[in-house]
Amino acid sequence: MRKRFSASQYAEAILAGDKIMLARAISLIESLLPQDIELSQKVLEKILPFTGKSLRIGITGVPGVGKSTFIEQFGLLMLENTEKKLAVLAIDPSSSKTKGSILGDKTRMERLALHPRAYIRPSPAGNTLGGTAQKTRETMLLCEAAGFDLIFVETVGVGQSETAVKAMTDFFLLLMLAGAGDELQGIKKGIMEMADMLVITKADGENKHKALVAKNEYESALHLFRHSEAWQVPVLTCSALEKTGLAEIAQSVEQYVDFSKKQGIFEAKRLSQQIGWFRESLKNGILAKFYQEKSFLELVATAEKAITDGKKEAFQAAQEILKKIDCKF
Repeated sequence: MRKRFSASQYAEAILAGDKIMLARAISLIESLLPQDIELSQKVLEKILPFTGKSLRIGITGVPGVGKSTFIEQFGLLMLENTEKKLAVLAIDPSSSKTKGSILGDKTRMERLALHPRAYIRPSPAGNTLGGTAQKTRETMLLCEAAGFDLIFVETVGVGQSETAVKAMTDFFLLLMLAGAGDELQGIKKGIMEMADMLVITKADGENKHKALVAKNEYESALHLFRHSEAWQVPVLTCSALEKTGLAEIAQSVEQYVDFSKKQGIFEAKRLSQQIGWFRESLKNGILAKFYQEKSFLELVATAEKAITDGKKEAFQAAQEILKKIDCKF
């Protein structure tokens, strides 16, 4: 039987930088058990005053772009010659059938995983939209309280999850692969508009020329977009294998942070994130409360049977339930 700790014990250990207790607290956050949910909220309340001081970087890219290799080498560079601490929150795809996930990021980032000032936490995406784990935000707060200065949030791939990651990070990095056909194929304009930087990976060997061609094409495409923050999105190339171009990427991230803070964008973005988190937490809480009500579950079951029997359309059934819900404030 797992030993139960109090919220104060969790908070004290996390603030002291205890990675074992941090891992247990994250597991608590991810748990769906009512008692764990209640305890995790108490832990979050205690550590909240010690959060918000890290730099949050979202990293995404098309399948095969080499996210794990890039993150490992870029992470090691960011830790080099500093006392900073790095946490990598890697969202693993969950099976829709078994609900299981690979959770193999520690094996894919072996050197970084062994670094004394790094912490890698793979989390199953579950049923959350696009693969972004529902509890990633809370996990990020725990890591900040544990003293991590840098937090990387890696997503499953290019898709709807990028909107969620953009909304929870300070800098959004999009990795692209050259030589995979039409360079602007397979990536939506919306994703490019969200990015604060584009990086063409695997720019080595015979692929180096292709990477430079892709760089020029992306730069031309980005000139067509009007960035609301007046930040000229850079397009860089790198090779995680040869460890080239990584220093330039780090420098560009630093320039963006300086720029956004001077323009007041950084703080405004953080405040916007807080409002977004509040609204999503409220929505999830309301949904959870409804699904705990027996009468509501009975309505849902009856409606689903009517849909299955072909007696009602889905939209009609949903509207009927909404009319029956009488919420007065």
